[in-house]
Amino acid sequence: MRNTRKTSDLRKFEIIPNFSSYPEGSCMIKFGETHVLCNASLDQNVPRWLKNSQQGWVTAEYGMLPRSTSERMSREAVRGKQSGRTQEIQRLIGRSLRAVTDLSLLKDMQILIDCDVIQADGGTRTASISGAFVALQLCIQSMIGKKIIKTNPIKENLAAISCGIVDNVPLLDLDFIEDQNAEVDANFVITETNKIVEIQMTSEKKLCTENEFNSMFELAKSGISQIIQSQKILFEGK
Repeated sequence: MRNTRKTSDLRKFEIIPNFSSYPEGSCMIKFGETHVLCNASLDQNVPRWLKNSQQGWVTAEYGMLPRSTSERMSREAVRGKQSGRTQEIQRLIGRSLRAVTDLSLLKDMQILIDCDVIQADGGTRTASISGAFVALQLCIQSMIGKKIIKTNPIKENLAAISCGIVDNVPLLDLDFIEDQNAEVDANFVITETNKIVEIQMTSEKKLCTENEFNSMFELAKSGISQIIQSQKILFEGK
């Protein structure tokens, strides 16, 4: 469990920009023992269904490496198909990024975000979203620098965090053990102006009261504010 960490504390987190050499945008993001590599790649084509639409696209892929957890899992490519969980998470990442991107400014181009979980200890989807936003922003900066686009399409910063009710106590940023023991588990995706992009919540062990939800929501806004502040520091003076 969280030892000396307060109920309202994030795990120790770090964002390392430009972690990979080749993508247009890249970062490693760490929340405690959860580490996710996020790479953003520019594609000068859009999906077929967007041809001649004057719109661009942002999408994401998500995956966990075989030994990112305590026991080795087989690669989904070997199994021949993605799990429902993987598909759901990568769709969530893509939706979240598109929510804060003016796709009309990416005409006939798409940005593909790859989120690869190197090590997992809870909160991989929320870490992926927070890191994917940084990779996207770095990719956009590269595109502006190369005069591929003139105007930044990002409307505002975005981050995500998990919360839960564990032993009747609202907690911020659950690790794996806390998540396993949570009566209520929630993921919040929120912008820097506190606009809600998406909330996922399950009440598996007990029903969530309005007061408990509000407590988690306040924790989430506080945690996301800290993450966004760290995102913005990375780009100060750039």
